[in-house]
Amino acid sequence: MNRTKNTQGFTLIELMVVVIIIAALAGMVLPRVIPQSDIALAKVAKGEMASLSVGLKLYRLHNGQYPTDLHALEDASGPGPYIDRAPNDPWKSAYQYSFQSENAFPPYKLWSIGPDKKDGTSDDVSHWND
Repeated sequence: MNRTKNTQGFTLIELMVVVIIIAALAGMVLPRVIPQSDIALAKVAKGEMASLSVGLKLYRLHNGQYPTDLHALEDASGPGPYIDRAPNDPWKSAYQYSFQSENAFPPYKLWSIGPDKKDGTSDDVSHWND
């Protein structure tokens, strides 16, 4: 009986070609995907701010005025708490809250400083009271 040796597998050159093709495809796809994740995180922030806004309005309904800071919404005395805890935005920073005046429109402002963690820049996400 004459046996021939069958070797199966890939050569190093074949594996390197596959890795280069995958890297090239990733280089074309990633620049299109990464901005979409920023847009998705901004939408998450807007949703969380909408929930905080509901808590702010309920606080005003029960107490006759808006709180001076978001941590007042966590207070369990009286009819509260209105939220479990003040959440951080998707970029791990605290949401910013500023009470303007009962007569101002909007009476408060609620925003996230965004991914650059600098207030007043173009990437800030806001949810002004409508």
